Amino acid sequence: MAFWQLTVPAAAETSDALTNFLWEQGALGVVEEEVPGIPPKLRAFFAESKSSTALLAAVAAYRASLRALGFAQAGDAEIAPLLDEAWASAWQQSFPARLVGRRLRVLPPWLDGAGPGTVPSADERVTVVIEPGRAFGTGHHGTTEGCLVLLEEALAAAPGAGVLDIGTGTGILAIAALRLGARAVLAIDVDPDAIAATTVNAERNGCRGLTVRLAEPQDISEPTPIVLANLLTHTHLALASHYARLVTPGGQLVLGGMLDHEDDRVSEALAARGFEPRSRLTLEGWASLRLGAPTR
Repeated sequence: MAFWQLTVPAAAETSDALTNFLWEQGALGVVEEEVPGIPPKLRAFFAESKSSTALLAAVAAYRASLRALGFAQAGDAEIAPLLDEAWASAWQQSFPARLVGRRLRVLPPWLDGAGPGTVPSADERVTVVIEPGRAFGTGHHGTTEGCLVLLEEALAAAPGAGVLDIGTGTGILAIAALRLGARAVLAIDVDPDAIAATTVNAERNGCRGLTVRLAEPQDISEPTPIVLANLLTHTHLALASHYARLVTPGGQLVLGGMLDHEDDRVSEALAARGFEPRSRLTLEGWASLRLGAPTR
């Protein structure tokens, strides 16, 4: 069986929108590629039964709508056939084992164990196995990696603390929190695909102490010592009052998903509610923040 590989140039500010659009068109997998010195691009894989002409036309129309909204769209989308073996190889090679922070190792399922390419486990790192899929978060993007590093810091400062993960995606942050010593984690999302992905990944990692719920922050009433949210800037601004309510006094808030010129707005909005900066990390043009909640 053959597949189509669709390659689309993607600027940072439109990458998420384009990714969602490609999933809606029936993509079997979407990979974001960022190489220093080369404009970022998305690679999406489609079944051979899809019309290549229709796919190119749909992507061109969608990118034209983004351009009309003021988002620059450089270069053209391209499509090419890919044999079954090449598709599997291209998909898997896009998700190698990755060491994150001082203690984490993130693996896709096909590298879990002693297979080729697996990072040796002789060190003291803990392993998180994540299946790449429709839900967001594999540890290979600057937003997720930044949150993982700051989550490690947060749990080092508050060993065994409980954690709330808002917008859990694949569940990578929630699972990593348990691996790093959190006593219990509540993971919430409004996307049923994310809930399904988190449940599968939690089972794959043998997680205990993880509760997964289809819910919004407004539905949560109990404050938690550490709150995680890997979301976009405008969502953080909209949730600022809920963050103030959901982090226990003196607790910590770890945020990701902000372009590195946008996080100041989030910091200012939360400073008005008594949060103080603890750490800031930028990776691949994305900013992550760790903030301390007021003590009362």
